[in-house]
This record gives sequence, C-alpha cells and structure tokens, in this order.
Amino acid sequence: MNDRHVFEYALLRVVPRIERGECVNAGVLVYCRAKAYVGARTHLDEARLLALDPAVDLAGVRAALGAVEGVCAGGPAAGQAAPDDAGRRFRWLIAPRSTIVQPGPVHTGLTADPAAEAERLLHLLVR
Repeated sequence: MNDRHVFEYALLRVVPRIERGECVNAGVLVYCRAKAYVGARTHLDEARLLALDPAVDLAGVRAALGAVEGVCAGGPAAGQAAPDDAGRRFRWLIAPRSTIVQPGPVHTGLTADPAAEAERLLHLLVR
C-alpha cells in the first residue's frame, strides 16, 4: 500500500526592487489535496535582502510573510480567505502578483508527510 501523496509547492521570493528583478528566497508553500493540507514555512535572510536593497522595508516584508503563514493556517488569521478550503487558499497564494513577496512557479512531488516536506524544502531551497 502506498501512503505517499502528490503535493504541490512554490517558493516565496522577496523582490525588493521589481525593476531589477533580483530576489531572495524567503519561504515555501506546500499543498497536498489528499491530506487537505496547505502550509507555509518562512525564513528571511535579512543580510542577503539588505545587500540587494539597503532601503528595503524589513518590517513590511516580515509582515507580508506572516500574512502568508496566516492564510495557510486558516481560521481568523486567514482574514477573508478563512472560509476557503486548503486548495483555494493555496491557489490564491500562488496567483502571480507584483508585490514585494511573490510566489515562484509551482512544482510537484510525492510525500507521506506534507508538513515535514515543507520543512525539508525550506532547508533545501531557502536556508
């Protein structure tokens, strides 16, 4: 019996100056339909971000990353997305936008534990 399920993930990138196109990976979103799971793990390397833009609004970036985590968590922290299921919240979060925190392309894989996969991807792709 196979207890691994398809999951989707996308990196969260901080793009401090959109006209330059430079970014710092700052988190990962993971969605697994079979487990009704959506989660975000974030880590902001402030020194790397400040190297790209010394005037970046670090508090604003931290707040934006926190908001993504809140949407994933659901409940009151998700704001208007609170009544949405995990899949709708993930799709909303990965929609292209031109804000300072942007989702990257969506990739897929197999996992038995999507929360552990989020941690693994954070360490592999962000830290």
